[in-house]
Amino acid sequence: MTEPTNNPDSEQNERIPAMQALMDNPFLLLFIGVAMPTVFYIIWGIMEIVTLPVAP
Repeated sequence: MTEPTNNPDSEQNERIPAMQALMDNPFLLLFIGVAMPTVFYIIWGIMEIVTLPVAP
């Protein structure tokens, strides 16, 4: 059996989880925080325009 080593080089080979990488990137969080509400408001506006009744 192989015993676990306390070598710091072995920790560098571990993959960082995707959510941790996302939360560690402030510019990506800023982009998502601006882009998501923009997309939702555009979709909401399109839905409101589509549901307007036709003027006689």
